Amino acid sequence: MLSGLMNFLRACFRPRSDWRGHVGSDSGRQDGLLWYKDTGQHFNGDFSMAVVQANNLLEDQSQIESGSLSTHDSGPHGTFVGIYDGHGGPETSRYINEHLFQHLKRFTSEQQFMSVEVIKKAFQATEEGFLSIVTKNWPMNPQIAAVGSCCLVGIICNGILYIANLGDSRAVLGRLVKSTGEVLAIQLSAEHNVAIESVRQEMKSLHPDDSKIVVLK
Repeated sequence: MLSGLMNFLRACFRPRSDWRGHVGSDSGRQDGLLWYKDTGQHFNGDFSMAVVQANNLLEDQSQIESGSLSTHDSGPHGTFVGIYDGHGGPETSRYINEHLFQHLKRFTSEQQFMSVEVIKKAFQATEEGFLSIVTKNWPMNPQIAAVGSCCLVGIICNGILYIANLGDSRAVLGRLVKSTGEVLAIQLSAEHNVAIESVRQEMKSLHPDDSKIVVLK
């Protein structure tokens, strides 16, 4: 089943032969707390995007980057999509938005191709970078330790779709059933939070001296 899904995804995400540019910072439209972009182009096709602000202060960030996925224009090329669902404040999601893709490009350049290992290294470098900021600012601003963010990333490169997720955001693929006209939702990511037993055990093993590292309501 997995191999069939991967073949389907490869067919969906073939690069456009006429692509010559980047997504850039082209602005969309705003209607109150809703921001949206009806349609745009990226390396592998078209996209649309929308953001709804639920709080007085927008804690979430998102980005689409398309073109070279390394620090070299020679590539590899593809499309990067990041969704960062912040909580407790906007600091973490903003930091991820500013640093994760740059780390990804750096590690891709070192390895000279996209891989799961490159993505893991980019996630780890981003986490370590923000933790250093928390450590530095803790004496003056202890509240920063309560700020966090989910991190959901999708990368299309060389006909392969990579999904990486920390938190409980979801990547969902819509597949059109031509015979009925219906769209089937296929979840591509798995939740990663302490509602899951394996994640609770992971947190406890990483923080053996903190009896309250996991608090369930």
